[in-house]
Amino acid sequence: MLNTPDPRVYRVVQWTTGNVGKSSVAAIARNPTLELVGCYAWSPDKAGVDVGELAGIAPLGVTATNDVDALLALKPDVVVYNPMWIDVDELVRILEAGVNVVATASFITGHNQGAGRDKIADACARGGSTMFGSGISPGYVNQLSVVAAGICDRVDRITVNEAADTTFYDSPETEKPVGFGRPIDDPALPEMTAHGTGVFGEAVRMVADALGIELDEVRCDAEYAQTTEDLDLGSWTIPAGCVAGVHATWQGIVGGEVRVEISVLWKKGQTLQPDWPIEQDGWVIEVAGRPTVTMKVGFLPPPDFEATTLEEFMVLGHIMTATPPINAIPAVVAAAPGIVTYNDLPLVLPRGVVPAQRTLTG
Repeated sequence: MLNTPDPRVYRVVQWTTGNVGKSSVAAIARNPTLELVGCYAWSPDKAGVDVGELAGIAPLGVTATNDVDALLALKPDVVVYNPMWIDVDELVRILEAGVNVVATASFITGHNQGAGRDKIADACARGGSTMFGSGISPGYVNQLSVVAAGICDRVDRITVNEAADTTFYDSPETEKPVGFGRPIDDPALPEMTAHGTGVFGEAVRMVADALGIELDEVRCDAEYAQTTEDLDLGSWTIPAGCVAGVHATWQGIVGGEVRVEISVLWKKGQTLQPDWPIEQDGWVIEVAGRPTVTMKVGFLPPPDFEATTLEEFMVLGHIMTATPPINAIPAVVAAAPGIVTYNDLPLVLPRGVVPAQRTLTG
């Protein structure tokens, strides 16, 4: 039986237009299964501006606003939520109004939000709405590890390793909270890193849930490397003797055995001590079991991709972050109310992403 396309068009409100938000707007605008009906502008100077202009594409005829009530009055099917960090009260307001949310803002299961997770779940119950979070990592890549385990009759451990040279990734707002720039001997580093990368702990929980196992413990271990020279990153500088490399490993443990492990290794500059070689930017997945399955996940620009600056090349990363939640919209809208992960959804299908066939004339 053919899996026929759903003829429904989903009404979408975009929430913020930062780097990921811009890619989200562009993806929504070109997808015939989605209709952009509104956009929330976090910055006052963006209110009243056409959303296409904010995203660097052609005008869309939709004006950004900071009027939350007006956006909720549009009764969209879903909000695509792309702030850098989650605002629990903001999410509660959206969800209790009966609007579903798909998010990239550091959310997989919500456990890292503490009591905020209960507030979000309660808002879903009151509004009959659904909350889903993903992105490329954590999120989509971790779901790939679950898919890889689908050919095993025994799984001993699932490991996902992420490694990247982030020298040209200038984002102090996301990097300082995990420990970058702190003195290498700062005793607060482990706690900072555990909190700043806590969403990867949520991904460990998601993978464990997919395996049907109950974890005794979820813990974070971290190592650090320092720069031996001042490191100019553009908008900020990491002084010599401070952290310019973070290697955080989240583990899910059952009966003293590590069953799920997700690690991230991020480094900056050429003066790192100790130096951590990176053989490949991207992800390596291993399902140790019968059989043992390995996967390498990387990315390249398509032939028609034009980038004259590093900033323009970084758009690929923003696209990969933005699209997993967007592609999940039909499944999330159809899901039961509450907080859901990939484990609760049917296979997420990339609808509306194949370019329309050109018609030959003359």
